[in-house]
Amino acid sequence: MLTNKQKRFLRSESHAIQPIFQVGKGGVNENMLVQLNEALEARELIKVSVLQNCMEDKDAVAEEVVNATHAYLVQVIGNIIILYKPSKEKSKIVLPRT
Repeated sequence: MLTNKQKRFLRSESHAIQPIFQVGKGGVNENMLVQLNEALEARELIKVSVLQNCMEDKDAVAEEVVNATHAYLVQVIGNIIILYKPSKEKSKIVLPRT
């Protein structure tokens, strides 16, 4: 579980990155989840954009992605979901202590 201080740190780190995934009309599928896991392993911190034509609620999409990838939900702001998952091999982001 992330503390509020860690979430603030991750939010500030995420300002510079662009969304690399888009959830649209088809919603979240298995292929997308595999790619999300690979991206999280490589980058640790990613943004996912929920398009307006997505049939599901953005909070439901965020919950589904978090449950499937075992990532931490940093924030849902507007139609952007920010996810964090520490890398198993090479951790690049050092979280502040509590």
